Amino acid sequence: MIFASAAAAHGTPFGGGQEGQVRENRDNAGTRAEAGRVRRRALITAGAAGAAALATGCGTSDARDTGAGSAPGSSSTPAAPGSPSTSPQATRRRPELPRGGREIFPEHRLVGYCGLPGAAALGRLGTGDLDDRVAEIERRARAYADGRTVLPVLELLAVVANSDAGPDGLYRSRTPDATIRTFHEAARDHKALLLLNIQPGRASPLDEVKALREWLAEPDVGIALDPEWEMGPGQVPGDTYGHTSGAELTRTAAYLASLVEEHDLPEKVFVYHQVAESVVQEERRLKVPDGVAVVKSADGIGSPHLKRETWHRLADTLPPRLHTGFKLFFEEDAEGGGRLMTPDEVLALTPRPGYVMYE
Repeated sequence: MIFASAAAAHGTPFGGGQEGQVRENRDNAGTRAEAGRVRRRALITAGAAGAAALATGCGTSDARDTGAGSAPGSSSTPAAPGSPSTSPQATRRRPELPRGGREIFPEHRLVGYCGLPGAAALGRLGTGDLDDRVAEIERRARAYADGRTVLPVLELLAVVANSDAGPDGLYRSRTPDATIRTFHEAARDHKALLLLNIQPGRASPLDEVKALREWLAEPDVGIALDPEWEMGPGQVPGDTYGHTSGAELTRTAAYLASLVEEHDLPEKVFVYHQVAESVVQEERRLKVPDGVAVVKSADGIGSPHLKRETWHRLADTLPPRLHTGFKLFFEEDAEGGGRLMTPDEVLALTPRPGYVMYE
């Protein structure tokens, strides 16, 4: 799909008959389509600017790329030679989620912001004081409890797609470890969950997930994937939608499950955002392993009516054992006479979303 059509489809993803949906958008929502085109170009620019700002502040970390260094709070330090023979595992408490327990659903409802410092166009999480933002998430999340334990989420863009190929030709930038550490510490301080968002560019998504292994070995860190930014050979981010497949999502979920088993971790969150039907191909081949809570998140801009239509199509195609997510846009949803949906309206969706994310 060409760039202009992709932006138009952004207003009403998951349409039945994508070409017809694009024509409908052109007739009834031209303003939103143009906003989508501007937004996608702005995201590319903001991502590159944000990566440059981060590099200026703390540089690209060689530690992560070479496997050196350790994540904060790691409990994997080996016992010193000559230590007492009593096994520490005999009294070791199994790792839990930030607010207790070892299972995500149905005990919890996730509510969060996404973003990247220095790139306001990529989400609210990248603006203002970080502690203030997490406190804001906490306040907003209370309206979504509905009998569940609310778990705040910080969805940090850890891999950002770029329109420039970069030195390795992969059209993506990695967020420095120092920035991830700052967000992980904030998540720990507020008993929140950190999700590391990946926009792969031309890199292998699984390779990017594996590059974050030291963070994923922690009980309060998960993964979010933006497959619309997963480019094939010859494709450039921002010119067209990328895509993933059910089989590829399964490989990522299986890798996360292996980390859960290896480190005796609580259930690991794996979100994939879907902006159009073409972005996830052969979704029926997605297999969800034990130990991983996989969330399919509806990622589309539009009025409450259009977003509800999107939701119904999402629910109709939900693979087994999948949970649901719903994305709201502070600015874009309100354009062209639209408005931001209220928590009551979001909770009225069937099924009720397990993850609500604001950008």
